[in-house]
Amino acid sequence: MKILVVEDEKLLVKGIKFNLEQEGYQVITAFDGEEAVRLAHDDSIDLILLDLMLPKMDGFTVCRTIRGFSNVPIIMLTAKSEDIDKILGLEYGADDYITKPFNIREVTARIKAILRRMNPTPKGDKSKVLVSGDITLDYNFRRATIGDRTVELTSKEFDLLELFLKNPGKVYTRENLLDSAWGIGYPSEERTIDVHMRRLREKIEENPAEPKYLKTKWGVGYYYKKD
Repeated sequence: MKILVVEDEKLLVKGIKFNLEQEGYQVITAFDGEEAVRLAHDDSIDLILLDLMLPKMDGFTVCRTIRGFSNVPIIMLTAKSEDIDKILGLEYGADDYITKPFNIREVTARIKAILRRMNPTPKGDKSKVLVSGDITLDYNFRRATIGDRTVELTSKEFDLLELFLKNPGKVYTRENLLDSAWGIGYPSEERTIDVHMRRLREKIEENPAEPKYLKTKWGVGYYYKKD
């Protein structure tokens, strides 16, 4: 599998690249935002590690630009620990974020977790789909069809929607959703779920302000209403 590492600190890039190659990944690198966007057009890239503070184009802009043409998983690497920066990263389409300084084992574990979820279907299964009411999930292309409308999903959006479709009517707290889509004990915040749910609603609901499918149970969490 191929990973694009976008980071302007060359010594850090060297360390990340070495460790990921030891895990069997092919690694390509970019040292500024413009180069990252150019390389991200390569369809063979399986995941992007994206630093926030970059020359020429910042990580937020890079992420938003890439989301205009690709749903490749993006993990944002940032020295900024403020909530607003984490939320902005998710708003612009990042699947996950890791705050510097970090342990390379944590980075590797996050990568493995995302890629494992991206490839849940055996290679021999060429047509696996999940159908629930008006919504169909396509496991090969990691996208959803609502009626006659097809929408592209990021890895976390797909994971969340899959969970809801498999359990119509079940109410999930934010903690439940974090545990299910990110893994039990995952070091993230419940506001992360709100951002992903808002983005998911914007994609599948005709009127996100009055959702038909992904409903809110006030004071508790979210649930899927099967039409």
